[in-house]
Amino acid sequence: MREKRLFVRVAIVTLGLGVSLVLWGAWIPAKAWLAQRLIERAWLETQVAAQPTKPWPWADTWPIARLTLEDESIEPLFVLAGASGQAMAFGPGHVSTSASPGEPDNIVLAGHRDTHFSFLEKIERGDIVLLDGYDSSTRYVVEATEVVHESRVDLLERTGHAELTFVTCYPFDAITPLGPLRFVVHARAIESEPGDGRA
Repeated sequence: MREKRLFVRVAIVTLGLGVSLVLWGAWIPAKAWLAQRLIERAWLETQVAAQPTKPWPWADTWPIARLTLEDESIEPLFVLAGASGQAMAFGPGHVSTSASPGEPDNIVLAGHRDTHFSFLEKIERGDIVLLDGYDSSTRYVVEATEVVHESRVDLLERTGHAELTFVTCYPFDAITPLGPLRFVVHARAIESEPGDGRA
């Protein structure tokens, strides 16, 4: 009898843990989905208000651009202000020391290789990237990719040329995070138009 009670208790605890893990596993994607909807709404509100709008009141970032590929092979990504780990948990981040979207200089975007920037593994020379800022829309053509050491901070600097630089960790299939290598994509502006960032 005592063994049966112990078995029932262990079964209840195990079941409770299993349900908790399933709920936690469902919560993470649900939270990510909700965050993206809030960021998208903040981007649309930013277009109307012509000033930064936070996606939620306690956010320490806000959307500053929308990124897509011309062939529509990825869902639009909303670029967030700052490249901190907290910002990049929700989308690619803009390196604040680089040019702002719409400026004719080097704009640097950083993102995680296993989420928002996973598409960079398959990007090719000649691909067209669209970057919509608050009041501009610019097309870039991918010119080159390279793998560099993380110490190459010169890639984050302004160059005086209208270009877009993507930076993510490398290799893409690494098991451990924060290795010393970075995958870099260089793209050159081919067309820039005034606009509302939604074209």
